[in-house]
Amino acid sequence: MLAGVPARVLARVPAGVLAGVALAAGPSALSERTTWIHYAGRARRRPRNRVRSGEERSAQPSRPSAVRTAELPCASFSAGRTLTVYRWQGLHDVPATWGRSVVTIGVFDGVHRGHRRIVARAAEKGAELGLPLVVVTFDPHPDEVVRPGSHPPLLCTPRYRTELLGSLGADAVCVLPFSYEFSQLPAEDFVKSVLVDGLHAAAVVIGGNFRFGHRAAGNVALLEELGEKYDFAAEGVPLLADHGIIVSSSWIRDLLSAGEVAAAAVDLGRPHRVEGIVVRGHQRGRALGFPTANAEPPPHTAIPADGIYAGWLASLDTDGAEVERWPAAISVGTNPTFDGAHRTVEAYALDRDDLDLYGVHVAVEFTDRIRGQVRFESVGDLVEQMGKDVVTARRITSSGISL
Repeated sequence: MLAGVPARVLARVPAGVLAGVALAAGPSALSERTTWIHYAGRARRRPRNRVRSGEERSAQPSRPSAVRTAELPCASFSAGRTLTVYRWQGLHDVPATWGRSVVTIGVFDGVHRGHRRIVARAAEKGAELGLPLVVVTFDPHPDEVVRPGSHPPLLCTPRYRTELLGSLGADAVCVLPFSYEFSQLPAEDFVKSVLVDGLHAAAVVIGGNFRFGHRAAGNVALLEELGEKYDFAAEGVPLLADHGIIVSSSWIRDLLSAGEVAAAAVDLGRPHRVEGIVVRGHQRGRALGFPTANAEPPPHTAIPADGIYAGWLASLDTDGAEVERWPAAISVGTNPTFDGAHRTVEAYALDRDDLDLYGVHVAVEFTDRIRGQVRFESVGDLVEQMGKDVVTARRITSSGISL
């Protein structure tokens, strides 16, 4: 068994995947590339430490319609390449000059391996036709609108989702505001207004279980029928399954809620990441010799089960680009030894007591679970165990494992 990687996780990893999921080795895969994210014409560069390719243009695109189709597709997280992706907040942001495109639709929360299969097929179709790829997604999550109060925990922020989709070959991500009125749109009206009139789709690729339109009346068969009517090709991509389990956002959320972050990383294709602004807590960690960054995530963030984890802490700039990262021991929970009631995510950058991260946007990445949360009889017992946890976290994060 690879050090730090549970046998139960390795047992369900298909051949060829082990080499593609970075769990404990150094900087995140995305830090090797730059994605230019354009918000209705405003370009935002990320990440900061870029690796330029020979195909990179020296000038930043000045218009949201100037898509670099020559650099599409890019479905690998390891190649150093500069990517451009536009983020449109609704159809009104689509440039008037936008021509035909290949479109894929879905929530794509987490952009996991199942999603990557769908986007990869859409990117392949775009390359065949010589057309840009547009990913259509939704905000807020449709579940919250259709069943108020049922908003699922989100596996990534909208900005990170855009970056992940861009790294897979998307030229644009169109975020449709999902409202009650929108949910009442008949399936054909959705196709006509969004795919045909809005994005001029030449081909549409969706997951085999994707549904659209009022009462989820639309499916692959109806999309194929409407494609003949409105002159676009339609294709459904079978769902990805490992050992009889469908790789889905819901399944990954279940893994995280059980603390199975290593297994979640396999299905995500990367470690699960929680972002937030560092806020002041009780500062007990500093007094105990382990100063932590208390990250306050946005609402509806998918947070792993209470416990202690090994992983990484990264500081991000105002555009979300990674600035610096450190191996970390991470605590999730209420600090029961001190009768805490508020659930927190705190990360101790190993062997660093000189960091001032208050007010900084950070990302916390979870590699593996060390233990569950425990209420200790004394502060001395807690400090002793924290020392052991740090040793374990150091061993996991320094082992150079790449799943």
